[in-house]
Amino acid sequence: MKAVVLALLLAVAAADKAPSFSYDAPRERVASTSPVRQIAIVRDDRVHPAGGAYSFDVETEDGIVRSESGAADGSQQGRISFTFPDGQDFDLEFVADENGYQPQSAFLPVAPAFPHPIPQFVLDQIAFAAEEDARKARGEDRQASAAPRQTYGAPSK
Repeated sequence: MKAVVLALLLAVAAADKAPSFSYDAPRERVASTSPVRQIAIVRDDRVHPAGGAYSFDVETEDGIVRSESGAADGSQQGRISFTFPDGQDFDLEFVADENGYQPQSAFLPVAPAFPHPIPQFVLDQIAFAAEEDARKARGEDRQASAAPRQTYGAPSK
């Protein structure tokens, strides 16, 4: 009987800690030592004309600016800017169209220039592969023309 009561208590304790899969409002948080600062939105202009085009411009009191516009064909363009805590200004402009997403910013990494010429052994391997492909195209590849063997053994010469 004690084992059943203990098992029930453990089940209740585990169920209390189980994740909730409901969409209830979040629980109130206990006040922390650092207060949360709410940032006001100082500008929020949105335009949604018929046909699928749109545009919006949003600015917050702490200097975050975001603007974007899109056309009915799915192309988009926009800009986001803000100031880092160390004072640096971040600015990113982008275009998204049939050529993909194309961001532009001084903060995006840039691939370094190729640091050295291609080594000769790599060039030799590329040339060998090209010759091999040419032989196969002409039907001179002896492995491609030989029928598979039915038995194991030493290769014939």
